[in-house]
Amino acid sequence: MPLYFHPLYTNGISPDARFPRTRYERLKARLSRGEAEHTLQIIEAPVAVRDDIFLAHDADYVDRFLSSAMDSAERRRIGLRPWTPLLIPRTLRLLGGAIAALEQIAAHGGVAGNMAGGTHHAHYDFGSGFCVFNDLAICARIAHQRLGFERISILDLDVHQGDGTATVLADDDFARTISVHCAENFPLRKATSDYDFPIPQGTGDNAYLEVVENSLNTAFDHQPDVLFFQAGVDGLSVDALGRLELTREGLWQRNQAVFEACEAAGIPCLVFMGGGYSKPIDHTVEAFDDLFVQAARSHQRIMNRRGP
Repeated sequence: MPLYFHPLYTNGISPDARFPRTRYERLKARLSRGEAEHTLQIIEAPVAVRDDIFLAHDADYVDRFLSSAMDSAERRRIGLRPWTPLLIPRTLRLLGGAIAALEQIAAHGGVAGNMAGGTHHAHYDFGSGFCVFNDLAICARIAHQRLGFERISILDLDVHQGDGTATVLADDDFARTISVHCAENFPLRKATSDYDFPIPQGTGDNAYLEVVENSLNTAFDHQPDVLFFQAGVDGLSVDALGRLELTREGLWQRNQAVFEACEAAGIPCLVFMGGGYSKPIDHTVEAFDDLFVQAARSHQRIMNRRGP
């Protein structure tokens, strides 16, 4: 399974930032041994081009970021402080990895992913919540305008609502935005997705998985040609920003439900990594390792059924 990565996913964030930047390099190291070593093809993420970013973002906002002309309030709202010039190439690589993974599934089907991203808090003309540009929205418009996908379901299972994705794609009938999130969590002011499934803080595996099943039914009622899966693991009970009581096993079952639904429908799946902020970060890394092992197994099953 193709999975995109770049060292800037870690190194493009200051070591003094409160964002847990080491999760990327630790995850790559973990995936480079064991079962995943033989089922994942880790590929260097390319650089995204400006014109692709303009598909979902205000040109002045894009150029302010790319030219390091953002004011302190804009940077503070994004939150990746202290600011470093490497955030610019990092952001372009992160977006480039998502687009390249999209192109993989458009050409070959199956599953592909990016070992970062899911930047669902980025809005049309401002960034927020560690998100600069919205890779989900940009990929949705590329998928529809250039790659022949007529209907796209975006299933956001991060613990935080995909508010930026909802607002950017609000008028795009080809895209269905679906968010399962903790009601009492960031962002304080929620947007309106096509379908929102707010759940109370303290929710555990059983109740959560019932809601996930309902959200999957909603996603597939749209009869999508492709599913975008924002697969944040910040619902873990040990997550510093989550407020849910999910276990690693619960997230495993969640992921399995998503991949099996895509296999049953015969549609490709694009995986965006999403959030994860456990302390220690090892719990987050383990959950993301599960995610990509499961994704690779799903991809392999699809390829095996297809035959030589």
